[in-house]
Amino acid sequence: MDPVRRRVVARGRVQGVFFRDATRREAERRGVAGYARNRGDGAVESVFEGDPEAVRAMVEFVRGGPGHAEVSGVEVSEEEPEGLRGFAAR
Repeated sequence: MDPVRRRVVARGRVQGVFFRDATRREAERRGVAGYARNRGDGAVESVFEGDPEAVRAMVEFVRGGPGHAEVSGVEVSEEEPEGLRGFAAR
């Protein structure tokens, strides 16, 4: 299958609760490339690229909120894959 890319913005209590690091670990476990970064508005933005099923699982992982996070909303948008390698918590 061709890789897919999703940009995911999680809102709620998502900063300062190891959200980015937990997302990085889960992405690495699933073989998904991309990154997670804190935004100035208090949200966490993630980009996931890879196998469609693995990317879908990452979107669901963010919806559930890792650890002590409290996700109140998630925005998901489709983008063209760029061929990213590895996953970074920025």
